[in-house]
Amino acid sequence: MSEVDGATLIARSLKQQGIDHLFGVVGFPVTPIAAAAQKEGVAYIGMRNEQTASYAAQAYGYLTGRPGAVITVTGPGVVHGLAGLANAQQNCWPMILIGGASETYRGGMGAFQEERQVLIATPFCKFAHGIESVQRIPYYVEMATRHAIYGRPGACYLDMPDDIITGKCEEEKVTEVQRVPEPPRSVAPAENIEAALNVLEQAERPLVLIGKGMAWSHAEDEVRAFIERTQLPFLRSPMGKGVMPDDHPLSVAAARTLALQQADVVFLMGARFNWIFHFGLPPRFAKEVRVIQLDIAPEEIGHNRPTEVALVGDGKAIVSQLNKALSVRQWFHPKDSAWRQTIAKKSAENAATIKPQIDDETGPANYFRALRDVAAWMPRDAILSAEGAGTMDIGLTQLPSFNARSCLNAGTYGTMGVGLGHAIAACVAHPNRPVVHLSGDSAIGFSGMEMETLVRYNLPAKIVVLNNGGIGPGMPEIPENPFFNLRPNALIYGARYDRVMEAFGGKGFFVENPKDIRGALDDAMEFPGPALVNVVLSQGSARKPQQFRWHQ
Repeated sequence: MSEVDGATLIARSLKQQGIDHLFGVVGFPVTPIAAAAQKEGVAYIGMRNEQTASYAAQAYGYLTGRPGAVITVTGPGVVHGLAGLANAQQNCWPMILIGGASETYRGGMGAFQEERQVLIATPFCKFAHGIESVQRIPYYVEMATRHAIYGRPGACYLDMPDDIITGKCEEEKVTEVQRVPEPPRSVAPAENIEAALNVLEQAERPLVLIGKGMAWSHAEDEVRAFIERTQLPFLRSPMGKGVMPDDHPLSVAAARTLALQQADVVFLMGARFNWIFHFGLPPRFAKEVRVIQLDIAPEEIGHNRPTEVALVGDGKAIVSQLNKALSVRQWFHPKDSAWRQTIAKKSAENAATIKPQIDDETGPANYFRALRDVAAWMPRDAILSAEGAGTMDIGLTQLPSFNARSCLNAGTYGTMGVGLGHAIAACVAHPNRPVVHLSGDSAIGFSGMEMETLVRYNLPAKIVVLNNGGIGPGMPEIPENPFFNLRPNALIYGARYDRVMEAFGGKGFFVENPKDIRGALDDAMEFPGPALVNVVLSQGSARKPQQFRWHQ
């Protein structure tokens, strides 16, 4: 009569559910899980920090469609991992955090790193539960997988006590479960489809807002067919970038503020009226704007402003319904409409405003000049990971994406520190595609030690650091008595992050003159392993003044 231990059983359960990579930081009591994972055919990626490991897991879940999994040690390890759990939940990305826990029979005794982990994880996820017996491990892994990918995707937490990890049970007593199928694709009532199209036909100034829900549902082909059939202008959210190619002529990204303010009908397609789209409220939107809303979650309908037509269900399925209904209609938005002409005029004006910065050869470079070379260098099929304040905001406007699920960034939660975890996840999920990580010099500090992880696993991510010496522009030099005279946002200007990469065995490049940027980028791309290009920016460089504060 054969036995199986808990570590082996959780590894087998992950494999059964289509989870073939496990991220984490080992230690008591989860080291046996990592070892068992490797024996059972689940690749283990050991990270330098639990936060970054959890960021990698949630990005991996988004990129692959099956939950990303991460293990952490007890107590502080779980607390660190909560950062990724919360980020996954807010971003609607599927992940499972498996936290080691003290022995079940020592609860409340003050065991090593004992913490009320299920309690503290619960507010940050869809499902949290402690595993109380070895034989039921597959049951809980199946449940966590189902919660993570069904409905609105999100985060789950499983608590794994030491005596469950090392405990054993007879194999014939193990609870049997099946692999969770792909999520069912629900559709909208036919009358709602027709109502949505009727509203769009009545619009003089229609606008489609494309969010990451459409990327998650793999609806890019359907969305493109819809946009090109209707000729409707569109704008994408930061995580919706790439569902439609950034260079598509119907994109209004270059006239974002005008398009939002003047649209009379907005089709919110797999996006949310949260801070990213300014809650759908004035002054960023017209007071009387009519709203069509497509979302997987019924409770999202009407959030922050009333919805006229609700399309609740799967993005791919519902846009397919719209396209089928359009086949019997002759309507499309006129290419020479006053609305299209207004948008084109504003786009040209905005492009003219930033052109002098793009063409400026003065050293150190400004954001737009540096990103000009990055955009020209970045492969068309690259996966872009971006983080930082000005670096990410400006970078996402200047670096194009042409494919869905090819742009990872701070997302809904606005989290700094996600970047290298995202880049590692992209390298693991898509080993045959180039991965580019764009980071500010502040942002690289959150997870910079993961450069060692990149080198250790030979993950050939190319990192570009835009270095202006601070969270935003810093100071040229560190003043005397920095505790009182150094600006709170300032860092060491020109710090040698490239040398950190070199110290681990990767390749580093330091650039002070704009004319040298492209050569350094080319050399980095030719290097077979991870490389970092550290570009010194002018401390006077900034985005153009905005009419409204970012959160309006």
